[in-house]
Amino acid sequence: MGVRYLLLGGTGAMGVYLCGELLHKGGDVYVTSRKPRQATDGIHYISGDAHNISFLEHVVEELKPDVIVDFMVYGTDEFSARYEFLLGHTRHYVYLSSYRVFANSQKLIESSPRLLDACDDLDYLKTDEYALAKARQENILRASKYNNWTIVRPSITYSRNRFQFGCLEAGIVCYRALNGLPVVMPSEMLDKYTTMTWAKDVATMIARLTLNPLAMSEDFNVVTSESRTWREVFDVYHKVLGMNVKTISMDDYLTICAKYQTKYDRMFDRIMDNSKVLRVTGLRQSDITPIEIGLARELEAFKKNPVYQYGVDLGTSAKMDRICRTHTALSGLPMRQKLVYLRCRYKLIGMIGNMVSWLLKWLKH
Repeated sequence: MGVRYLLLGGTGAMGVYLCGELLHKGGDVYVTSRKPRQATDGIHYISGDAHNISFLEHVVEELKPDVIVDFMVYGTDEFSARYEFLLGHTRHYVYLSSYRVFANSQKLIESSPRLLDACDDLDYLKTDEYALAKARQENILRASKYNNWTIVRPSITYSRNRFQFGCLEAGIVCYRALNGLPVVMPSEMLDKYTTMTWAKDVATMIARLTLNPLAMSEDFNVVTSESRTWREVFDVYHKVLGMNVKTISMDDYLTICAKYQTKYDRMFDRIMDNSKVLRVTGLRQSDITPIEIGLARELEAFKKNPVYQYGVDLGTSAKMDRICRTHTALSGLPMRQKLVYLRCRYKLIGMIGNMVSWLLKWLKH
């Protein structure tokens, strides 16, 4: 019997490529998905919510997977309630953390300081924001009685339907670019360095770490070692999609984007070191696709067949239009989406609430 791989929430940017890499290694690949999917090319989909502990326990006990690769995003309490079950029911548990756990450092190696340990923002530390939650869950694994875990930390990844620019996702960035509308960014962010890795290269690294004895109880930056400024990333978007950027103030940007992601990630220079994962997997940096090639290729494919996996965020686009004094074309959109746009574009929340209250009172008379 071949190796059984179980990917929890593995239908995203990295997961779709990891399935292929694991099939190539030999074995059976199973993927949990909230939406029903047809089995294809030897990949078996299990419909259900892996956040549901009963569903998770049933799947794991039924499959008895040799490897679990966990793409799920948990709150720390949620992870605390399941990590022992996961570690105790597989030969190798691969936990998807993030490069966002790191504090601001000149070059990020696996032992670089993390925000959880180095940050002095008490209000931030009281939260379970993504970067802090990932670091706390890393600590839980390290403190466990098990040694069959591996922590992997991707940087920003791009894929068939996953593109980012600053804190903005494809449903804003690509949608606005293809509709001739500018995308915003603070001028001070444009010259910050970021590390963007093609999802297939990340998947190759993860696949080579599975059941690798050198990977047990270790953490790895599964990234390219090439870094680019956001201004250089913009050049790729501009060449392929014709995207334009409007620079705005940080205050305006924070009305659109998450404060902590902006402050404690995108406003840091994110220059990564990948020597550890290259050494353990036998890969070379020359095996990893340069961003100018990989991102352009994926954007070209997207341009021919735009599919917004997570939908178009018209609310955020409306806020951006308000700042830029532009307008998104609403013709052909469902009425619900039009209302979302108009409410955010013209700050109609209070006005609509007052109108509804007035209407209800009028109907009572």
